[in-house]
Amino acid sequence: MPNVVTLLGVPFDGESSFLRGAAGAPQAIREALRLESSNTWTEGGLNVAEPGVLIDAGDLDFTGLDHPAIRARIEAGVAEVLDSGSIPLVLGGDHSITYPVLRAMAGQYPEIDVLHFDAHGDLYDSYEGNRFSHACPFARIMEEKLARRLVQIGIRTLSQHQRDQVARFGVEVHEMRDWTGPTTLTFTRPLYISLDIDVLDPAFAHGISHPEPGGLSVRDVVAILQRVQAPQIVGADLVEFNPLNDSSPRTGLVAAKFVKELAERLQPKAA
Repeated sequence: MPNVVTLLGVPFDGESSFLRGAAGAPQAIREALRLESSNTWTEGGLNVAEPGVLIDAGDLDFTGLDHPAIRARIEAGVAEVLDSGSIPLVLGGDHSITYPVLRAMAGQYPEIDVLHFDAHGDLYDSYEGNRFSHACPFARIMEEKLARRLVQIGIRTLSQHQRDQVARFGVEVHEMRDWTGPTTLTFTRPLYISLDIDVLDPAFAHGISHPEPGGLSVRDVVAILQRVQAPQIVGADLVEFNPLNDSSPRTGLVAAKFVKELAERLQPKAA
């Protein structure tokens, strides 16, 4: 029986810099997963609806909490999933959530690598005066050494400040200007995957807050997920889907596709 992967919703977009709406993504993704236009099988042959494969822990409740308390609640919620022996698959929310998620992951995995899909580097030291903006999580992550290696793919918006941050932290960036097609990425430590859906070209995903032309296709992302090599993939998040901008369920269906493929890759390798 495959190990249990736990969906955990984080309906928070309070650190978004342009448009709000990503807080509604966890519910929209669940609805897309249930649509009868598709089914619950992955391309590799895993039925995520099979008992003991993928369970849903619902959404974290942030009622009455300020932003520092929300970050602490996210960290505690992910730690609860890990302490239960399950593997977290976190549904954001804006990308600021990845920082507290990785703080929780570090409690069990002090030596971890991160694969980050995004149009943006999210490496600003501070953005619009906010060090916890969704434009800053990987600066906080690298400062605290929550990741030993950070590999970014799909990037196409680096400012000079972010290029300086790339050099400062030793980030490995695969920019779209150099893109020649899906590649096999190899990691030697436990791996965490953070997938910002705006890594996609807007032609494939309307439901995002920061559309950036020139991105990956859905097939590119799935191919990379299917090929990535690591001793174990120990957690993942899917962030920045904004259902308020989705003119049809199209982006929700893409997000549901990514959830299924991530759930398959999160299954531990057989001994």
